[in-house]
Amino acid sequence: MTTANFVVDTTVLTGRSMKHITRSLDTIITTALMPIAFMLLFVFVFGGAIDTGSHTGSYVDYLLPGIMLITVATGVSYTAYRLFMDLQGGIFERFQSMPIARSSVLWAHVLTSLAANLISIVLVVLVALLIGFRTGASVLAWLGIAGILVLFTLALTWIAVIAGLTAKSVDAAGAFSYPLIFLPFISSAFVPTESMPGPVQWFAENQPVTSIVDSIRALFAGQPVGSDLWIALAWCVGILVVAYVLANVVYRRRITAG
Repeated sequence: MTTANFVVDTTVLTGRSMKHITRSLDTIITTALMPIAFMLLFVFVFGGAIDTGSHTGSYVDYLLPGIMLITVATGVSYTAYRLFMDLQGGIFERFQSMPIARSSVLWAHVLTSLAANLISIVLVVLVALLIGFRTGASVLAWLGIAGILVLFTLALTWIAVIAGLTAKSVDAAGAFSYPLIFLPFISSAFVPTESMPGPVQWFAENQPVTSIVDSIRALFAGQPVGSDLWIALAWCVGILVVAYVLANVVYRRRITAG
């Protein structure tokens, strides 16, 4: 298959997946509901009792980057679900009998996930603006934030692809996302890591979410990002590459076995 065929096939299959999304907009809304609920809970119930250290803005300004990551972690579970249902429905076997690029089937799910998650993030940001979020970020900073979120979404989506290809049940296909949703709670997303006990602080400061959250927070505030940005990018790219390779290995074995 040529590159041109791959692009055409991926575009057609992505259009198919996007039609499913547009016919079920409640999926995107549902994906955004839990992160929005978390945001409202922490801002209006816990926000007044949380000390954010040197951060001088409102608590929603401090909180939003972590909520964005939780939005993505929630959203990618639907990718695993849709992939699992396609496998169970025999769609993959049907595609294999057609002259299309095999990898385009996976990329269609990945690009659909990227589009759906970015829409969910926009909904979350709009709610944050309504409850007081303000930013002095420049256009370049917003592009940087978008770039980080795209990389993060792609990385988690390829993990979701692995889950969807290996799951034995519908529940298992979505359950992989629970640790990903929980991870921001042990990071700098909700409170400064300095307030945590020693071992928890060490874990929080050396896991990917903290560097990603801190980078986005600094970009929103128009502050220097420093080394956090490079650490965040290294985590995102590293996870993306490993997950992409593993997903394709699992996919080849799955279609060969089938």
